[in-house]
Amino acid sequence: MLPAGTRVYIAGCGGMLGRAVYAEFGRDCEVKATDIDLNIHWLEHADVRDLAGYEASVTAFNPELLINLSALTDLEYCERNAENSWLTNALGAENSATIARRLNIPLVQISTAGIVDGAQDVYNDFEQPNPLGIYAKSKYYGEVVVQRLCAKHFVFRAGWMMGGGPEKDKKFVNKIFKQIAAGAKELKVVGDKLGTPTYTKAFARGIRIVAGTDLYGVYNQVCEGDCSRYDVAVEFVRLLGLEGRVKVTEVDSDYFKQEYFAPRPASEKLVNTKLHARGFRHMPHWRDALAEYAEEFKAALPRR
Repeated sequence: MLPAGTRVYIAGCGGMLGRAVYAEFGRDCEVKATDIDLNIHWLEHADVRDLAGYEASVTAFNPELLINLSALTDLEYCERNAENSWLTNALGAENSATIARRLNIPLVQISTAGIVDGAQDVYNDFEQPNPLGIYAKSKYYGEVVVQRLCAKHFVFRAGWMMGGGPEKDKKFVNKIFKQIAAGAKELKVVGDKLGTPTYTKAFARGIRIVAGTDLYGVYNQVCEGDCSRYDVAVEFVRLLGLEGRVKVTEVDSDYFKQEYFAPRPASEKLVNTKLHARGFRHMPHWRDALAEYAEEFKAALPRR
């Protein structure tokens, strides 16, 4: 476990994962959190695409650990805005690795299950990725360049991220919730995309646990168990107490092919092979994590 009082710089801390990472490390570490979107009072400005400005911000704080959360994660945005996606996801990782190497400090880089091609059912930490779209390709480059430039690196691959609640969650769970809150009686959800949900609070806790060691490398870090998007939606509706009132209808990916046109693997299921082998079993089952997370939505649920 990373000790209390450690000086930690967190780049790209304004998103749903950033909220959880800041809460985890901010309890008893000295933290400087930055982003280009200053959406909360504890953020300062820094842009990972700008090496000189980013390095000046990091160096002024003199951290003992650098965490790079900066990423563009909307797959359709990345396909439409390839240059910015490469600059943020790839060059941002390269700049982070360059700075960490110069300061001789460990770097935490966040990657994604989306770098696989879905040709097989389940992927461990050691199997070769084959990214399909701009988002996946730019994130995979980030993995590779961090390993090449910075000896002291931790690369954590997340699955389907959930966290941040109704205000910050930009992913699947909140998209489902917004439909429910708007009065939807039926949800159309794909059943042919498979993966492993990843709860931001557990993920942030895992970063702190592993980054407190010298066991550098690449780690799958997802919740235990796997499922389809349909499975998540059914369970979420049940946890909200809406079973029988909101119908979840399973469809295939072609139903949303115009809205979600970016290439996605049929399966991006990860297993935490390396974490388990090294005695780390801190990630909960996805159903338990979703049960905890659903509590954040119950207060925002409209009266029916």
